[in-house]
Amino acid sequence: MTRVPELNDFGQYVGDLVPGWEARPAPEPVTLTGHYVRVVPLSSAHYADLFAAVCGPDDDALWTYRPIAKPASLADLWMHLAELLDSPVDLTFALVPAEGEGADKATGIASYMRIDPRTGQVEVAGVLFGSTLQRTRAATEAIHLLMRHAFDDLGYRRFEWKCDSLNEPSRRAARRLGFVYEGRFRNHMVTQGRNRDTDWFSVTAEEWPRVAAAHQAWLDPGNFDEAGRQRTALSTL
Repeated sequence: MTRVPELNDFGQYVGDLVPGWEARPAPEPVTLTGHYVRVVPLSSAHYADLFAAVCGPDDDALWTYRPIAKPASLADLWMHLAELLDSPVDLTFALVPAEGEGADKATGIASYMRIDPRTGQVEVAGVLFGSTLQRTRAATEAIHLLMRHAFDDLGYRRFEWKCDSLNEPSRRAARRLGFVYEGRFRNHMVTQGRNRDTDWFSVTAEEWPRVAAAHQAWLDPGNFDEAGRQRTALSTL
């Protein structure tokens, strides 16, 4: 049954009250530890490992939808990551899996962007997984840990995911992780000289308990056999 919005004294429909709402704290550098991955504040100590993980001869496709093409040298990657590290408004993390080929090395990055403590919203953005991190439980857990920190520790109301509308793997990942599609911003930006339409996805605080439960059930070590193969797909949960 559709809920009828409340009318104010002027005959206008208004949104629900949010009792006791106050601005939330801004995210700060923190280490988040799971079964399969650690999410740690990015530092220059990670640059060499990241260069090896995402800038190899077969890694050009990892950079198709990013602001720049694949860096040709460690110095070029250093400059790109230093800009992220020095941002006064964003917070970037290195993703360090605890297992697999890239164990104990930074093999990906992700950032909190569009951080708005006043309204309690934040976006996970700039997600870059090296080939050894892609399609692993460590990759899924890294995003889960960032979501859990925003919702459970900081008390945010909205967690966003955005991607190039032509980036089908990112669109699938958003849906698999429980994000709801909200629409497309046409001519949103120019990336590497090309137009980008941007698709928006989100999870809200009301949806988070259900999404979190599905994540936790999938990430449970009992959901994997001895070879690390999933028993039940996250999309099913």
